[in-house]
This record gives sequence, structure tokens and C-alpha cells, in this order.
Amino acid sequence: MLSALVLYANTLSHEYVQDDAIVITDNMYTTQGFDGIPGLLKYDTFYGFFKEEGKANLVSGGRYRPLTPIMFAIGWQFFGHNPFISHLLNILFYGLIGILIFEIISRFIKEKVDMRLIALLAALIFISHPVHTEVVANIKGRDEIMAMLGSLLCLLSMMKALDTEKVYWYCLATLSIFLAISSKENAVTFLAVIPLSVWYFRAYGENISGIGMSIKSIAAPLIGIIAFILIRASILGFDFGAAPSELMNNPYLKMVNGQYVPFSGGERLATIIFTLGKYIQLLFFPHPLTHDYYPRHIDIMSFSDVTVWLSVIMYLIMACFMILGIRKKSILSYAIMYFFATISIVSNIVFPIGTNMSERFLFMPSLGFAFFIAYGLCKLKSKPVAFYGLSTVILLLFSIKTISRNQAWSSDYNLFQTDKHVSKNSAKLNNALAGALSTAAYKETDQPLKETMLQEAVERASQAIDIHPTYKNAYLLKANSYHYLKDYKNAAIQYEAALRIDPGYDDAIKNAAINDRELGRYYGQVENNLTKSIDYLRRAIQIMPDDYEANRLIGTAYGFSGEVVQSINYFSKAVSLEPKLAGAYVNLGKAYMNDGRPEEAQVQFNKAKEIDPNVRID
Repeated sequence: MLSALVLYANTLSHEYVQDDAIVITDNMYTTQGFDGIPGLLKYDTFYGFFKEEGKANLVSGGRYRPLTPIMFAIGWQFFGHNPFISHLLNILFYGLIGILIFEIISRFIKEKVDMRLIALLAALIFISHPVHTEVVANIKGRDEIMAMLGSLLCLLSMMKALDTEKVYWYCLATLSIFLAISSKENAVTFLAVIPLSVWYFRAYGENISGIGMSIKSIAAPLIGIIAFILIRASILGFDFGAAPSELMNNPYLKMVNGQYVPFSGGERLATIIFTLGKYIQLLFFPHPLTHDYYPRHIDIMSFSDVTVWLSVIMYLIMACFMILGIRKKSILSYAIMYFFATISIVSNIVFPIGTNMSERFLFMPSLGFAFFIAYGLCKLKSKPVAFYGLSTVILLLFSIKTISRNQAWSSDYNLFQTDKHVSKNSAKLNNALAGALSTAAYKETDQPLKETMLQEAVERASQAIDIHPTYKNAYLLKANSYHYLKDYKNAAIQYEAALRIDPGYDDAIKNAAINDRELGRYYGQVENNLTKSIDYLRRAIQIMPDDYEANRLIGTAYGFSGEVVQSINYFSKAVSLEPKLAGAYVNLGKAYMNDGRPEEAQVQFNKAKEIDPNVRID
């Protein structure tokens, strides 16, 4: 626990980052506190953010993970918008995982092996491993933490249940695995891990074989998992659907003749094998780290690539060691089998998970690595210098990297700026950075710096579009950046591109209308092209009929065009929208004067004077 607090203390001042918006700050149920819990139980996990059924099911089969959103709702009820408390809870729950790792491995039985020392080292290696920063430093990562915490508690409970035959241990095992899988689906892999652990490391009486006891060990967890599956099916159904056709939710697509088509079987398998090799590399050498492995940070791979074959060889060697060690029940064999079991569900082999890979997917499998390394170090115990020296170096290097990496997670802007140097070819990261830059620039008061940030935002959005030509959000962000730069013509081109991809894209429709209003102003005031000015302003008013400024501008344009009746109509609408604005009545009065109706004009001027005695009429 102390190790977790020391390593992650620098996250306590961090903001909400990344997907925290989806499950916490912008989730209509989480931010209702207790009142939102029924909604979190009733719908897909993404529903509270998108507020639409279609958008909620972004990934194949949807996601139903109510436990951690409910925890966030409870936290919101008591503490409101308070990332400090959420970060602190992540650290404390993470520390509990370290305690459980120690407790479980200490109870493993292995002749001539000091399991308590291995347990201590394994827990420290796990807690200090830098690949876990995404899970702990990102509040949303609590789903991974609770899934593993519940799964480990289930394993410990089953070991105690089999030792004592006490019913309450079986009940705790059922409850803990139910809560674990309610946090994230990868807890289901403990249906393999639990019997595997029992068979490898527990010795029971003569009345029942080790295999029989292993089978018995899954009964209680199975009840909890089946209960969750039935509840999930009642919410989302059993239809897992086809893989999405959007690149950001299905990385196994490529552009052919202007359309996205699935990878060939060879390309898909080669890419998956490459990412599996990348996972092994990150366990042994966790650098560089990034939050983003989206297309095309991980490129389209083929079996002509040597790195794919290196991954194949690595996994074949691991499989050989696993098989050779089964009869002897070696710790290496167990560690590999544990890794294979827990990585399987996030490998894209079993079913599509919506991305190539992610460091958070190593959270549960990395325990196998920590166990193996701890065992290997303890083999050197007879050589104290080597044992203490290597142990210290590994823990020190991991700790330094973890504390350093935590800094990137302080804010969205800092995270994107840090990881842009690693995930250079990721459409998602370039798009996210464009959004962060444009948002930061909007608040920036230093004009030269503001323009520099917006120019970079345009460049980043352009890179995202080059990688993913139908990335509608990238077009939107590029358009927004042009708009803030007051380059309304280029902004209009980008809004139109976004709307060609999705004619019903609400954000693009609304922002394009605002941009049309500014184009109307530009053509009227700068180029003195009243025809174009009116065209753009009419387009803006079609989407924003109650926008005062658009009505005022088009009233002015019609007035200068000599179409006085139209001018009066739009100025009258402007008055109805802003009845306490003296200038609105002045404009309407002048329109009446131009129409030869001085008495009605004077009525409007008088109203303007009542609101503001100093208003200018001339």
C-alpha cells in the first residue's frame, strides 16, 4: 500500500483526463449522484455520455460495466467535481491489489521455495511496473483495478473455501467475481486462472484428486459470472453484432478505392501477432509509453515483416516452456499459462475489442510477468549481492519510470502533447491534440500564441485526415480552428467535408451555421458583396432562427440592398429576440425611416431612449 501511495502521490493533483468525461464528468447519470444509479444499471455504459442508443453501441456487442460508474456516482454525490478523491481511491484500491497478490502467492505451496519472499517481490514488481500508469493515473482505469481486485479476491476466497469448506468463503467468491466482471469483462478469464492455480499450488486430501478439486474450485465463481451474463443479456441482449465500419472503433480496416474494407485474413493475423509481441516488449522494457495505439500507430502488418516472425518465435518459445513445465508444475509454466489466459480476451483473437492494443490491457496479464521475475530473482538468493542488486535495480528503474510517466496524465493537453512524439501516426491522437489545442487557444489571451496554437491544431487535424480520410471529427476540429483564426472560407470547406461524410452531424451543422453568419458579416462589411452576404446569413438563420446577430446582420444587408420590407422583418425579429437592447430598436427605427414611415420610426427611437438615454439615433 505504501509503495502505491509513494509512486502515485504525484497524480493527486491531476485533472479528469481522457475517458473520464465518458464515465464521470459528462455522463448524465454519474453527475446525478444517487439519482443516476438506476440509469447506470439500465443502459449501456456509454449511454449516459452519448444519450443516444445508436451512439452508445460504439463497439461490437456494446459495453455493460455498471460497477465503477456507480462508484463514480456515489463519489459525485458526496464530493462533486473532485478529481483528488477519485485519484486517491484509485491509488488505495491499487495498493489493495498489491496486498492481495502477497496474500495469494504466500499461500501457494511449493516445495523448497520461499513463497513469501517471492510473493513480496511479485507484489512490489507489479505495483511499480510503469505499464500500469494508464490504469492508475487515469480515473476511468478503475474498471481495470476493480476487475482485478475482485478476481484476486475470488481466487483467495476459493483457496480458503477449499481449505476450510466454510460456506461464507464460497459466497464471498461468488460475490467478488460478480463485482469484478461488473467492472470489466476480462474477469471471466479467472474461470481458467482459479482452477489452474489450485492445481499448480494446492495439495488436498486423498479423497479427491488435484484435478477434481480444480474443477470444484470454479463452481462458485461460475455462479457469479452466469448471474452477470444473464443481467447483461437482459440489458444489451445476446447479439454481439458485426464489427463496426468506423476505423476508430475497428482498426482492422483499410482504404481501398476510397472505401474502407476489412483486412485480409493474413493482414489481420499478422497485425494481432505483432501487437502480442509488443506486449511482451513493454513488460520487459516499458519505454516509450503512450496512451494511444490506434490506427496507424500500429500499422497494417504482414508476414513479410520480420517483427511479426520475432513475435511468433517468442510465443512459440513461451508455449514450449509452458508445456514442458506442466508435469513438474513449474512456476514458469504457470506464469506463462496465466499470461496466456488473461491476455486472450483483449488480444482481438477471441472477439474484436475496438482497438489494436492498449497498455491498460496488460494490467491483469502483467501479474504473470511479475510472478516469474520474482521467482527468477529468488533463485539468486544464495548470491546476496546479485539478488539484492538486481532486485533493487529493477524496482528502482520501474519506480522512476512510473513517477515520470505519471506527469503526462496531469491533463488532456499535457497527455496529448507528451504522446504526440510517440504516436505520431495515430489518427486519434492527432485529432485529440487538434481539439485540445483549439480549446486551449480559444481561452488564450496572447494573440500571437493563440494563432500559433490554432495553426498547429489545423496541422494536427490535417494529419488525422491524411491517416483516416473519413474522420468526420477531424474535419470538424480543422474547421473550428480555421473559424477561430477568422479564416471563415476555409472553415466552410471543412464543415462541408464533415457533412458530406455525415449529413446529420449535429456539431458540424451548428458550427457551420455560426461560420455562415461570420461569412455573411465578412462579405457584407469587407467585400461589400451583399448578395453573398445575404445568402450566407439566410443559411445561418435556417439553422439558428433565433440568433440575434444573424437577424441583425441580414436586416442590415437587406437595408443596404434597398429591400426595406425584408430589412424591417428581420430587425423586428431581432427586437423580439433582444427586447432590452436599445440598438435593436434604433435599427428597426432606421428601417422604418427608410421606408418613409417616420412616425413608426419615432416610436422605436423612443423605446431605445427609454432603455438607454445615451443611445445614438443618428
